[in-house]
Amino acid sequence: MVFYWLLFVFWLLLTARIVVELVRAFAREWRPMGGVAVAVESIYTVTDPPVKAVRRIIPIVRIGGVGLDLSIMVLLLVVFILMQLALPG
Repeated sequence: MVFYWLLFVFWLLLTARIVVELVRAFAREWRPMGGVAVAVESIYTVTDPPVKAVRRIIPIVRIGGVGLDLSIMVLLLVVFILMQLALPG
């Protein structure tokens, strides 16, 4: 059960990373300050090693001039599957 909750917290952090990256993509002038900067740095510190590991396996897909990073989506799917396997009963 503890493993499930650890995976759930990691899943929430990955979801928060997606939101931060979307905000950065659409509001390029946005710079986090204060507590938000600490939260964003914490999110990236926890999620960066697994995302980089998956990026080595699944490179960024180029579609014209746009690069589509599938590593976070794949990692979300894997964590979700592991959460389902970790549920008791």
